Amino acid sequence: MNLGQTIFSQLMEHLPQHKFRQCVEQYKGNYKIKSFSCWDQFLCMSFAQLTYRESLRDIETCLRAMQGKLYHMGIKSKVSKSTLAYANEKRDWRIYADFAQILITQARELYSQEEFENQLDETVYALDSTTIDLCLSLFPWAKFRKHKGGIKLHTILDVQTSIPTFIYLTPAKVHDVNILDIIIPEAGAFYVMDRGYVDFARLYSLHLNNSFFVTRAKSNFKFNRIYSHTVDRATGVICDQTICLTGFYQSKDYPDKLRRVKYYDQQTDKRLVFLTNNFQLKTLLIAKIFKERWQIELFFKWIKQHLRIKSFYGTTPNAVKTQIWIAVSVYLLVAIVKKRLNINLSLYTFLQILSISIFEKSPILQLINDIQYESKIYDSSNQLNLFDL
Repeated sequence: MNLGQTIFSQLMEHLPQHKFRQCVEQYKGNYKIKSFSCWDQFLCMSFAQLTYRESLRDIETCLRAMQGKLYHMGIKSKVSKSTLAYANEKRDWRIYADFAQILITQARELYSQEEFENQLDETVYALDSTTIDLCLSLFPWAKFRKHKGGIKLHTILDVQTSIPTFIYLTPAKVHDVNILDIIIPEAGAFYVMDRGYVDFARLYSLHLNNSFFVTRAKSNFKFNRIYSHTVDRATGVICDQTICLTGFYQSKDYPDKLRRVKYYDQQTDKRLVFLTNNFQLKTLLIAKIFKERWQIELFFKWIKQHLRIKSFYGTTPNAVKTQIWIAVSVYLLVAIVKKRLNINLSLYTFLQILSISIFEKSPILQLINDIQYESKIYDSSNQLNLFDL
């Protein structure tokens, strides 16, 4: 039962605060801090994400205008631009990174029963990265090209739940394929990647860890066909072959057999060649699994449009990483609340309603039910639905 709590307070109640305190204690985030704790910082930054604040001054002005409600929102210290800037610069960003991992675990458990279109028993992960452009004069530590700065957000997305399971931040000049050296492969899972991740030594490492991969082949790789399997060309599958690599270095990096599937996509009028180390799945299912990689492109597009990760409140590496990890935490929090309350709205719509109702004092479900929302669905055959869960 709601006792006059603000929408913001109701949202924050879904966070495991005891876990947050453990993260803070691990990195001594509140060491010698008398006011404006790490929790206060997290709440202020979460407010900025939920209400689309553009700057520290913007955050300060809005929160001070609601001074009488701050205590009931959980913010027990005075909010000022300088204090928040100092906290973002000095408080260890790993506090919020570790807390986001805790929320990832909770979100995955909640969404684990979602139906998967391809009805696979194994987990399917999409692996990709997106570059966030930065002004080189303001962020000299993030040098990318001669006159351009940036950082990369490397992500592994569970395509069944649309929940990121792994996020890693690097300078933009770090090549995507290097992330394969960092991740811990999950036995039996499928990793779907584009051609930028084709490094046969690293793919063979996935194979040795009993993980499966589906990726597009580069046009210049050399191979010998060992066997051709029967296919139904009416489905768009052109060929299904068992091959071995013949290039000098490639054959040493991947000495085992591979499966090569060639598929004609009528929607794009393109012929696509896939490589995988799985020989049991039906041929057409290999192409369908690779199509799931589009989910991570939609995820990147969504967070860039609806979270504050393109303009930053600070210029130091710690401030940038803090803001990104808190933004990811807010995304996960909204997804968790949506699932727990069984809210039948898209994540985008739910977030829009929250953004204009954050100081309201009514139950979240009542707020949703009171809003007359008319959904207009446009059929788009070339795009998957990511957040209409």
